[in-house]
Amino acid sequence: MVKKVSVIGAGNVGATAAQRLAEKELCDVVLVDIVEGVPQGKALDLAEAAPIEKHDAHLVGANAYEATAGSDVVIITAGIPRKPGMSRDDLLNTNAGIMKSVTEQVAKYSPDACLIIVSNPLDAMCHVAHEVSGFPKNRVMGMAGVLDSARFRAFISMELSVSVENIHACVLGGHGDTMVPLPRYSTVAGIPITELLPPERIEELVKRTRNGGAEIVSLLKTGSAYYAPASAAVEMAESILKDKKKILPCAVLLEGEYGIKGLFIGVPVKLGKNGVEEILEIALTNEEDEALKKSAAAVQSLVDVLKKK
Repeated sequence: MVKKVSVIGAGNVGATAAQRLAEKELCDVVLVDIVEGVPQGKALDLAEAAPIEKHDAHLVGANAYEATAGSDVVIITAGIPRKPGMSRDDLLNTNAGIMKSVTEQVAKYSPDACLIIVSNPLDAMCHVAHEVSGFPKNRVMGMAGVLDSARFRAFISMELSVSVENIHACVLGGHGDTMVPLPRYSTVAGIPITELLPPERIEELVKRTRNGGAEIVSLLKTGSAYYAPASAAVEMAESILKDKKKILPCAVLLEGEYGIKGLFIGVPVKLGKNGVEEILEIALTNEEDEALKKSAAAVQSLVDVLKKK
């Protein structure tokens, strides 16, 4: 049986995610956007690339949600992107409204789907999606940790001139300035980077990772990152669709793990056909634990703002 993934938002992130899903032959893809013609045009363009890229994924563009019915996974990218000088948090109120209306429609037509949230501010948007959908916590998750870890891995690769395939990295916490990259758990062919790089260089890479999105926003000037965010969301979708049970850092609802309760925070999880199948608790030093709690407090402040609305 062919799997089906709907991507909500046909901007750069959504369209790139649709492309990756189709070209990996993971599923049929429905691309949804409120702007007439845009999802239809991008889906048709991708379909016309299929003979060259050699895949038979079926692509559909739509302005309404009926076409999404029965999706196995829904990737939500809808919302306004960051502009130079904006923090992810500046997007809160506008994107919360968009997330609410999108999730209502998605839950109506695909009540058994797993939701992968990409819209910013990501951790707070997961709360909106979870609350509005009424889905169990294992079927609502945020993309950020995979993206932040990929950025950390890319920077480690550049620093050491080694293949990205040799590098694993671990980034916990909220998707923002308070994220917590963990050098102790970040390795090159199994060797912790703390054995390969001096502390001051590691700190520079950690800072660059925290600033990864803003660095791209400042370079592009008229938009934000989309290739890596799309790839991150698709890696999560693939693990669910293929029941791969990959261990990936994702924003999930914690209920006491890491001493945090009632917040979506990035931690390592096992992703399989049931969505989040296990939350892994790794041992943290006092300093790392303190940084994670600080990150959780930043997410809590956004959730508190939402609750006042």
